[in-house]
Order: sequence, then structure tokens, then C-alpha cells
Amino acid sequence: MNLSTIKSYDELPLTLNAPQIASVLGISRSCAYALLHRKDFPTIVIGRRLIVSKSKFIMWLESHDEETLNSLS
Repeated sequence: MNLSTIKSYDELPLTLNAPQIASVLGISRSCAYALLHRKDFPTIVIGRRLIVSKSKFIMWLESHDEETLNSLS
């Protein structure tokens, strides 16, 4: 799935990893990993994998203003 062609939330996969988050938000992979390590981000840890569910990602994204998102990059 090419995330750069996604036009709506419905097209996102059920879970997103750092490269997918980076693609969706238009940020670097290192910024996406930093986001996954933030205390206020709904990260799921499975072994060494860090992922976020689509629903929690959307809720987190909608609860943050543009200023907060700009501070990530």
C-alpha cells in the first residue's frame, strides 16, 4: 500500500508503524520514531515493534493543533 496516495482515514491500515506514520504526516522516519516514544502518543509495543492503531492515531492527530504537529519536524 502506497501511503502517499491515501486520501482519507478509511484508507489507512489498521495499525501504523514509524515509516507509515512518517509518510502520512510528511515527516522523517526519525521524527516518527520520536513521536512513537512520546508519553502522550498511544503507542503499542509488541516485542521490539512500535505501532499505533488507526483509531488511536486519528484521535491523537485530531486532538493536536498544527503548532504541536509542527514541533515534531
